[in-house]
Amino acid sequence: MDSLHQSTALGTGLEAAHASAAQATLGTSKQAAAEQSSLISAKDGVKLFVQDWGSGQPIVFLAAWTLDSNVWGSHIAALTAQGFRCIAPDRRGHGRSDAPGIGYDLDTLAEDLAAIIEFLDLTNVVLVAHSLGSIEAVRYCVGYGSKRITRLVLVAPPTPYLTKTDDNPDAVPRTAIEAHLKAITKNFPKWIADNEGSFFERDTPSETRSWIKNMMLKVPLPIALACQKTIAAADLRADLKKIACPTLIVQGDKDASVALEITGAKTAQLIENSKLVVYRGATHALILNRQEQFIADVMDFINECEAH
Repeated sequence: MDSLHQSTALGTGLEAAHASAAQATLGTSKQAAAEQSSLISAKDGVKLFVQDWGSGQPIVFLAAWTLDSNVWGSHIAALTAQGFRCIAPDRRGHGRSDAPGIGYDLDTLAEDLAAIIEFLDLTNVVLVAHSLGSIEAVRYCVGYGSKRITRLVLVAPPTPYLTKTDDNPDAVPRTAIEAHLKAITKNFPKWIADNEGSFFERDTPSETRSWIKNMMLKVPLPIALACQKTIAAADLRADLKKIACPTLIVQGDKDASVALEITGAKTAQLIENSKLVVYRGATHALILNRQEQFIADVMDFINECEAH
């Protein structure tokens, strides 16, 4: 009996050990799968890091020039609590995504967005895009169709076309754009310091300022310059006329980065089914300085579209 008892106990112990090992292996596999799911391959093999939180109707967030997906943290927290699934990628060359030496032209950036949306098989998407993200969003909607996008939110967009030409006379002269690029090239940290005052509102906490400036400086300078050139070269006047989904355009009247009169106001005129909301006294960083107001306006826009 003692021998049988010992044998049975040993067998039970071995079974428990195997079960425990199997659970540990399963847990490790799930963890590895979760880690892999945060990296999505672009068409050219570049690995794009994507935050994906919550469940429900998807909202995709695209960040501004030299900012990454972490800038949307508070927005994601607020909207997942409201029952939305929030997806925020790091643009190639930014954050935790690969930083190849090529691929910062508008068509490739839009192609990257398409790879993410298609891999996750997202539908009924609310696409929220800030600054540089806006031109990516517009080119995506036109180049890949808006069948997956039901609502578009453009925040401080540099659209329709920033560069002055004969048929775009009230835009920014090429000489000014070249001087801008030269200043960034010469001393990027100094350029950020020189422009900090007009980017943020006066009461922006020093911690927020430091966080954003550090985020910007983590982007390799050649990539920052390439993206700036993409913004300046993006002529989206024809694209905007093809946007069919309901579109909300939000911009501050104190935006020194892209003046309201030549960007948001003109963009609203070119998108047929659009609404322009101007934040009085707001700057280019309105997603941070007017965060609660912005989230409320996005929610109202979604609900308004649902009602119709």
